[in-house]
Amino acid sequence: MITPRLRGGHEVAQPVAVAGAEPGDAVAIRIRDIVVTSIATASGNDRWIDGRYNGDPYCARVCAGCGTPYPETRLEGIGQDAVRCANCGADATPFKFTNGYTIAFDEARRLGVTLFRDAAEEIAADAAHYAALPENSVQHPILAFAPHDLVGVVARLRPFMGQLGTSPSADMPDSHNAGDFGSFLVGAPHDFAMTAEDLVRHKTDGHMDVDAVRAGAILICPVKLPGGGIYLGDMHALQGDGEIAGHTCDVAGTVTLQVEVIKGGLGMDGPVLMPMAEDLPYLARPLTEHERVRARALAARWGLAEIEESAPISVIGSGPDLNAATDNGLERAAALLDMTVPEVKNRATITGAIEIGRHPGVVRVTFRAPMDALQRCGLADYAREQYGSD
Repeated sequence: MITPRLRGGHEVAQPVAVAGAEPGDAVAIRIRDIVVTSIATASGNDRWIDGRYNGDPYCARVCAGCGTPYPETRLEGIGQDAVRCANCGADATPFKFTNGYTIAFDEARRLGVTLFRDAAEEIAADAAHYAALPENSVQHPILAFAPHDLVGVVARLRPFMGQLGTSPSADMPDSHNAGDFGSFLVGAPHDFAMTAEDLVRHKTDGHMDVDAVRAGAILICPVKLPGGGIYLGDMHALQGDGEIAGHTCDVAGTVTLQVEVIKGGLGMDGPVLMPMAEDLPYLARPLTEHERVRARALAARWGLAEIEESAPISVIGSGPDLNAATDNGLERAAALLDMTVPEVKNRATITGAIEIGRHPGVVRVTFRAPMDALQRCGLADYAREQYGSD
């Protein structure tokens, strides 16, 4: 996010076409492996710097010194003033930390520890190496800022993809391919401006920042242009629900995916996630055999002949704020499973949860759905693969 030439803020992989994928289809992405290669990274909470962007610091950077949009920049030394316009030499980064940290990882990439000033500055002096930037990367590593407000904090790594999905059907910054940041494009003063209607039609919610999008999960995404254009990036070493600081531990790494086309698209408007069972809310986890036996006995006591067969599903919702994102997720789930929104609300209340993916406006609506509804919409086989069934 500190490299002004990048239109979307992140560096993401070039989209890959999937043979046979056409608009109206869906693709199922099995995340087989995610491996962090960075040795260290940095992050923190930030503030925007007025005069260095045109309405949006994430996707419309402007040099305050010479007025050049998306200026080429260079690093001069280390620290928060190190990103300089190549044309006039002015400080060009649109963000500065209010509280930041540098975190180094162990060799197994299981733990990280935040570092003191001298260590952070040592790493900053060779930032590209410690970030393990790919050879075609053009970003300035955030390690160059050498933030060190938090010292000695231990964090567990659990890598996931902040961006993974299909390409939108109109040009938009990668960071805005969701309903929350995408809402910043509506009526914007820069080249990526679009109407609210166009945003809904074209976005695919590929920028989710949902921490359950990790190895072992299955992500099912709508196709909105020929080939689908599967892309990925914004890899995170770790994050709690919400990415509440605005940023987390961005890292380099490798990802292994297995992809298949689902013809007809299931009527999907946005992504559906089949998380690992351990990432499900307690109430949404598949029933154990012992629980099923007890439930059948209870049902029989009250004259109920059978209990519902079900499996978990997690529907992504996005919008300008968390309330709008929740409504969007509920409506998507209702349409997908041919239910009413009130029914989805009840199911999410007693067999699931609403969880924050990213503040301000990405959520996942998770609950146990009836197997017959999953069968009708084409998701039953994926649910059985991931969880078995009740």
